[in-house]
Amino acid sequence: MERTTYEIMDATSVGWESNRIVLGKHSGRHAFAKTLADLGFEVVGEDLNRAWARFRELVDRKIEMTEDDLVALVSDEIASSEDAYQLESIHVAGGSHLSPTATVRIRRNGETYEESAMGDGMIDAACGAIQRALGLECRLVSFHVGAVTPGTDAVGEVTVQVELAGDRFPGRGVSTDVVEGAARAFLNAVNRAARAGAAK
Repeated sequence: MERTTYEIMDATSVGWESNRIVLGKHSGRHAFAKTLADLGFEVVGEDLNRAWARFRELVDRKIEMTEDDLVALVSDEIASSEDAYQLESIHVAGGSHLSPTATVRIRRNGETYEESAMGDGMIDAACGAIQRALGLECRLVSFHVGAVTPGTDAVGEVTVQVELAGDRFPGRGVSTDVVEGAARAFLNAVNRAARAGAAK
């Protein structure tokens, strides 16, 4: 099976200082769109609406967004804009004396599917909830997480491989929360499987 290689634009390649803080919690939509244009992204219409919504979610947690954060966020949204399944929300709970649980809400063709699952950890629970919501049986084969930017509020990039119907599919997700990033990556792999006809 052909491997898929992900590439994220390096902001320094277009003359910008890496990691420069560009937007904050009070930045407006116009400033957001202009900054994306300055970074070389032509994002319009529904793609811009989706990217703006993700930005508002992330900036509430991160306070300030750097160029590298924006590149990762927009690359993730553009890549998933054609996906059949969209993650609307995820809620997880657990602790040293509580079994990890996750509840996900997924949208497909205007319909919403919501399911919960328990797991060995919160990521396992999140992947289990996605499988239950979509009626699939698949296996997380590999998992990797890396920080796009430094700091405890870093935007993380999660890459996975998911085995479904005997084939393996790569997935990628971006979030300040590693569990949400893992859920997005898992769902991204399922969407790749759907495009290949391995999932419906």
